Amino acid sequence: MNWKVTLTDVTLGEEEALAAADVVRSGWLTQGERVAAFEADFAAMVGVPHAVAVNNCTVGLEVAYDAVGVVAGDEVVMPALTFVATANAARRLGATPVFADITTDDDLCVDPSDVLAKVTAKTRAVVLVHYAGFAADVAAVRAGLAAMGRADVAIVEDCAHAPGAGSRDGAARCGALGDVAAFSFFSNKNMTTGEGGMITTRSAELDRALRLLRAHGMTTTTWDRHRGHAFTYDVVRVATNARMDEIRAAIGRIQLGRLADANRRRGVVRGWYLDAIARRAEELEGLGIPFSAGHYGEGSQHLFVVLLPAGVDRAPVMASMRAAGVQTSVHYPPTHQFSAYADVPASLPRTDAVAARLLTLPLGPAITAAQVAIVIDALATALAAR
Repeated sequence: MNWKVTLTDVTLGEEEALAAADVVRSGWLTQGERVAAFEADFAAMVGVPHAVAVNNCTVGLEVAYDAVGVVAGDEVVMPALTFVATANAARRLGATPVFADITTDDDLCVDPSDVLAKVTAKTRAVVLVHYAGFAADVAAVRAGLAAMGRADVAIVEDCAHAPGAGSRDGAARCGALGDVAAFSFFSNKNMTTGEGGMITTRSAELDRALRLLRAHGMTTTTWDRHRGHAFTYDVVRVATNARMDEIRAAIGRIQLGRLADANRRRGVVRGWYLDAIARRAEELEGLGIPFSAGHYGEGSQHLFVVLLPAGVDRAPVMASMRAAGVQTSVHYPPTHQFSAYADVPASLPRTDAVAARLLTLPLGPAITAAQVAIVIDALATALAAR
């Protein structure tokens, strides 16, 4: 398909290629000094003392859940409006996801009051997804858990959309708000290593657990032994292999250096969208723009999601836009609607009300004002044809 405007753009260049080549020439490809440097750089960006690199965010979530003590039979409260990995990681540990509703059709992050209402004696963790790069209300959930006397319930941030994003009050960055957080560096994210992820925490105890859990529960690493710092190891936990390699870490360091500017440019593109939609308000009557009415802090602008007018069939709209050369998507089919989760009861009236209206428009740091005009033209034409 020859797209006029793709959903996002991959911003990799010669600097990343050279960094990867340097790793190949070094002869050391597995977790080593570049991974450690990437972890230190990322921790500094988030504003936490600890960051643990992993090979993808899904495994990162599973490792994070494991580190905070989630075991078979536990419950983990989370939104259904998220990528299925948020729930899959809990189920892989034998835990039960408990789905909470979104806040409003403007605030598509999970509703703190519904999260707290669904906490039971079996709850071991709550997961707050910073949807589209806008911070969930972590402070409200933390205060509610404290009022309930539930210090035993961990707060896990799913930061897959939110590298560089800030909290709603501007006091800290996403990834520093809960007990532990997982980031994604998949190819369509704000910064990418192809596959890859990062876990952040303020807790030295959790950091130790995370490092064991990402590397077979081993007390020393291959890199430690290569440098002569150790000759053997013990295995003290049953764990997986979630390690990041040196090539991804080298690319990640370059991408991290570009993140702030890329996020800023994404914000400019969002502004173009808002202006274009406002100019054509009559043609786009009934179109909803989440995260435009409240105060959500400094977003990372990962996605530009709109809500189609009520009653509009989304499939013909997407087909019409595809015919015009504009790529669109849906973020996300809610997890409780998938066959694999049919056994999990869920009453989510607000999530269900927006699910069929969600439409993701192209957004990336290299998208131009002219391309935004093409997208809005295609959307207006598709809605007029309905």
